[in-house]
Amino acid sequence: MATVPSVSYSITVRLEVPAGGKAVSQLTHAVESAGGVVTALDVTTAGHETLRIDVTCAARDTDHAQAIVDKLDAVEGVVIHKVSDRTFLMHLGGKIEMKSKVPLRNRDELSMAYTPGVARVSMAIARNPEDARRLTIKRNSVAVVTDGSAVLGLGNIGPAAALPVMEGKAALFKRFADIDAWPICLDTQDVDEIVRTVQVIAPGFGGINLEDISAPRCFEVERRLRELLDIPVFHDDQHGTAICVLAALTNALRVVGKDLSEVRIALAGAGAAGTAVLRLLLAAGAHNVIVCDYLGAVHGGREDLDDSLRWIADHTNADGYSGDLRGAVKGADVFIGVSAPGILNGDDIATMAEGAVVFALANPEPEVSPDDAREHAAVVATGRSDYPNQINNVLAFPGVFRGLLDAQANVVTQEMLLAAARALSAVVTDEELGPNYIIPSVFHADVAGAVAAAVRESAGGRARSGMTEA
Repeated sequence: MATVPSVSYSITVRLEVPAGGKAVSQLTHAVESAGGVVTALDVTTAGHETLRIDVTCAARDTDHAQAIVDKLDAVEGVVIHKVSDRTFLMHLGGKIEMKSKVPLRNRDELSMAYTPGVARVSMAIARNPEDARRLTIKRNSVAVVTDGSAVLGLGNIGPAAALPVMEGKAALFKRFADIDAWPICLDTQDVDEIVRTVQVIAPGFGGINLEDISAPRCFEVERRLRELLDIPVFHDDQHGTAICVLAALTNALRVVGKDLSEVRIALAGAGAAGTAVLRLLLAAGAHNVIVCDYLGAVHGGREDLDDSLRWIADHTNADGYSGDLRGAVKGADVFIGVSAPGILNGDDIATMAEGAVVFALANPEPEVSPDDAREHAAVVATGRSDYPNQINNVLAFPGVFRGLLDAQANVVTQEMLLAAARALSAVVTDEELGPNYIIPSVFHADVAGAVAAAVRESAGGRARSGMTEA
């Protein structure tokens, strides 16, 4: 739930008021008295007797939006005609479409784009399948694959409900990296079926972006697909998050004058995102990390360890700390949360070391109130757009795939992820760097290009390398 009015809950109320009198001047007051924010007021039809007006305003949630409508309806002389939820309007008919890149204006063009001319191209690819990367959309296409089991913070809502999110992902690919991405929502949560389905559709794509598949199944799906396919497979919930966190932390530590190899890190979350963040931090040089899940610190003495938790226990928490998250945070230089809302408070942050860095990334409700954290920490980042230092995966995945596709890479390696994180952090110049600017805006013109160039250079061409896979 939003704590302040947000465009995510923006509504437009079409209403009619008398042309004279006080009703028009009372509209803004009515919205504001209900706690909303007027963002536009447009007269759509003007007459001698009445005016038709569209009032656009931001609310905190759907109940708050209704309260605003009720306030407007209570203004004397106002007649409500229609209330439109602007977010739903944006989604009518979907957010993406397919367009032809070539003209089809006459018989000649049709004969080259389709039969009989296309047969020559098909036969060329049959002789040399690698030509598909050059002569088809495979060169610039990504499949965004989900089973709907872990969508945003909404949980296991299924493939149909996941489709708007995957459409949005595809739109972001196009907007930030000019990549044609296609939502693939699978009506199965069986690992074997997911793997087999992606395997058989893979020839039409230059890369696979796994999205919103719950842990621990997502680990096996990714591992098996990487073994089977000759195109890169990237699980954004894991690796996109890890790239952005490492980039932001690199700059946050520059602000407070600390070194990654020396700081103590408390990490909340041992699922897909937390494990990937941990792996990349360790690869970048972190040494002292304690990971906590809902049962407390992960350590070798726990009896509930599966393969993933066992790996975490083997590579972290050298002293065998067995307490809870609050104890792990005490004295830590860095807190990173990719877990659950409200698990810490300002008093907990006050126990951290001087110059503390707090990344509370759970959305929409972070692990600790950003306002409370800012009272005690030197640098605070969230996953939210209404606070400074928003850590958003769109900073990573468009550029990563742009680099992978341009290099015609076959795999995603840890070296590529590290290169992407370094490039992303470097977009923030020394002159710009500060407690409230450790990560660039998602609309920064240099982000996707810088990340793509770093990944492309790290990929080093088309052939499979001997580097360690991510």
